Amino acid sequence: MLEDILVPLGFFAIIFGIVYVGVTARNRERMAMIEKGINPKDFMAGKPNVYVILKWALLLAGVGLGLFIGSLLETYTGIQEEPAYFASALFFGGVGLIIAFLISKRAEEK
Repeated sequence: MLEDILVPLGFFAIIFGIVYVGVTARNRERMAMIEKGINPKDFMAGKPNVYVILKWALLLAGVGLGLFIGSLLETYTGIQEEPAYFASALFFGGVGLIIAFLISKRAEEK
C-alpha cells in the first residue's frame, strides 16, 4: 500500500531534482559569463542545426523499419520474437545514423 504512494512521489521528486539542477547550473554558468564581461546571448545566437533533426528522423525511421523487418522475421522464419525485434531495430537504427552522418559530411564538404 505504501509503495503505491512512494513510487510516484519518488519519480516526480527525481524529475524535479534533475530539472532543478539543470536550471541552476545554467543560471550559474550565465552569471559567471556576465561576471567575466561576456554576453551569454552571443553563445545562444546562431542558425539551428538542421542535421540534428535529420539524424533523429533517420534514426527513428530506421528503428521503425527494423521493427517491421523484425516482425517479418518472426512471422516467416524460425527466429524467436525478442532477438528478431531487437537485432533488426538496432541494426536499421544504426544504418539510419550512418546515412545521416554521410549526408551531413557531404553537405559540409560543399
